[in-house]
Amino acid sequence: MKYVLDHKRTAIIVSALLILMLLILVFAKRGMSADQTVNTSHSAKGDINTNLGASAVGLGNAGNTGTAGPARPSLSVTVATMQNTAWAGSSSANGSIAAWQEAIIGTELNGVRLNELLVQVGDKVKRGQLLAKFSEDTISTEVAQQEAMLAEAEATLAEAQSNARRAMQLKESGAISIQQINQYATARNTAFARMSAAKASVQSVRLRLKQTRIVAPDDGVISARNATIGAVAQSGQELFRLIRQGKLEWRAEMTAEDSALINIGQQVNVFATDGSVIQGKVRMLAPTVDTQTRKTLVYVDLLEGTNKTGAMNNLKAGMFAKGAFLLAETNAISVPSSAVVMRDGYASIFVMDTSKDVTKGIGKVKQLRVTTGRTQNGRTEILSSLNNGLSATSKVIDSGAGFLADGDIVRVVSATPISSSPK
Repeated sequence: MKYVLDHKRTAIIVSALLILMLLILVFAKRGMSADQTVNTSHSAKGDINTNLGASAVGLGNAGNTGTAGPARPSLSVTVATMQNTAWAGSSSANGSIAAWQEAIIGTELNGVRLNELLVQVGDKVKRGQLLAKFSEDTISTEVAQQEAMLAEAEATLAEAQSNARRAMQLKESGAISIQQINQYATARNTAFARMSAAKASVQSVRLRLKQTRIVAPDDGVISARNATIGAVAQSGQELFRLIRQGKLEWRAEMTAEDSALINIGQQVNVFATDGSVIQGKVRMLAPTVDTQTRKTLVYVDLLEGTNKTGAMNNLKAGMFAKGAFLLAETNAISVPSSAVVMRDGYASIFVMDTSKDVTKGIGKVKQLRVTTGRTQNGRTEILSSLNNGLSATSKVIDSGAGFLADGDIVRVVSATPISSSPK
């Protein structure tokens, strides 16, 4: 019994010791956490004091200089000025190349066979040059027949004239009656009329014989050939088409508003398919406007003699071509084309904001929406009125404008040419 009590007493003592050790460990950890908190607060106070001291120093320096430091620029750019110069105006148009005049060469014969064709499409021909020949056999026979009939009519006329002359000689003697004399005179007149008809028949058949030879009515180029060897001709049948004198013209299609700027004799540049420029001159403006397209035609003569050799060879009748009508010079306010940027579908430029101070080439930019016009020699015309911050003396951002936004701070630098380094 005594052993059991001793054992219980020992267990109670051991438990108390364990609880005491645990309490000691807990209080020790709390003491360490408190020390770390105190150290941290002291460090924070030291940092705050340090920052306050630096701020005080900064304020002291600012008070000594009187101004704050300049803002840091976001980009280095170059600027350009607006120019007011005279630009040659032009009005562009589209149109077709066509023959100046196209002659249709046909035949008046009927029922005659075509024997020879002497030219092809594209051949250059001279006035009176033989192009084709029809069969002459039948018509030559008709010529001989008509000439024989003419000879017979001439013989009959000679006999009738002789009889009428003798009758007039017998009139005084009374050997012949007045009625007979009148009959001889009528026979003479009838023979004369028959002879005249025979002559006309001979001329007609000779003309038909001449028409068996198809000749060129003018100098030019054969543009089409519908004739076929062996075909029997029909009166009025088309055989060839001829571009008279080989001359072409440009028929420009323009709106009524644009055509009002065009005058007869005005200079025109027509662009060939290879890029060469062919000079022309306005010959005529159509007196009417097409009711479907609401456009009018402007006829431009192409001046072959003023162009480079072979330039006209690139133009063919029926082809599409572009051209520009040269208008009078007008003043244009322009900026470098690189200064114009597109934002939200509108053209804009950036100018230096003169309402803000510019220190050491650093300043703020201002975005202005503009309306553009013509483009020539790397410059773009500005059609906007000189207001809303845009003036003739405005400094326009040239290089780097595409990377800017309204209100950006930039540094203005001088543009330096880029030279290639030697290899």
